[in-house]
Amino acid sequence: MIYIFISVCCSVFVSVLLKLAKRYEIDTRQAIAWNYSIAGILTWLIFKPEIPEFSETLYPVYIALGLLLPSLFLVLAFSVQYTGIVKTDVAQRLSLFIPVLAAFLIFNEAYSLIKITGIVIAFIAIIFSIPWQKQTENSHSYWIYPLIVFIGMGIIDILFKQIARIENIPFTSSLLVVFTLAFIISVLYLLYQMLKNGLKLTIINFICGWILGIANFGNIVFYLKAHQTLSNQPSLVFSAMNIGVILLGSAVGIILFREKLSRLNYAGIILALISILTLAMA
Repeated sequence: MIYIFISVCCSVFVSVLLKLAKRYEIDTRQAIAWNYSIAGILTWLIFKPEIPEFSETLYPVYIALGLLLPSLFLVLAFSVQYTGIVKTDVAQRLSLFIPVLAAFLIFNEAYSLIKITGIVIAFIAIIFSIPWQKQTENSHSYWIYPLIVFIGMGIIDILFKQIARIENIPFTSSLLVVFTLAFIISVLYLLYQMLKNGLKLTIINFICGWILGIANFGNIVFYLKAHQTLSNQPSLVFSAMNIGVILLGSAVGIILFREKLSRLNYAGIILALISILTLAMA
């Protein structure tokens, strides 16, 4: 569970950085691109992985992640802009349904009453933790963005689990390929923006991107380590990760950003704690 805890900390730190980016007018497009460059460099320097040989079954997973990671970052930004933070947050949290379902249908995880109970409590905690009372003034015509977030987040979780399952290839080798592909795709997008819209690269966005990348690197590395350690219990990793982000994210929001929570939200936090304990017992 220590790997899940570290991954949760890194994930929440990424969210804090993205929230501060808007306040300090950081171009998230540039930060996202540079984030993958330092993530790839850290993977190379720390683990010194070898590039895996081409595999007809594995490289499609690499390509899918290389496309999805930067693309979903941008969709998240569009979703927040056009549909609001609340709907985007709902889509992110409820995406847990997809990998948990895959854990039993695809990865053949064994059922148990206590495990199912913990997952059910987790879903109730997620629903309670959503700030339903907040409203947005944006058009409903942009519903496609939260839908993409919902599906995309779920698919990414499944693909990372697929990488963690491979025994003959170190996951660090896979990460190097994924980060490299994500960086190349992000740079191509920046070049397109520079040529079409006159986007200008700045050093501050480069620095912020590297800070973001260090946190993102830690998030993904320890998330994969958790899947390897608990290889037969993917639903536990999926659920504990999501619930952990809710707990720590709520604490950070209250303490650092003075966010106000309703009684329903606090009930969700309590249920999240119960869910974590139940899943740990499983």
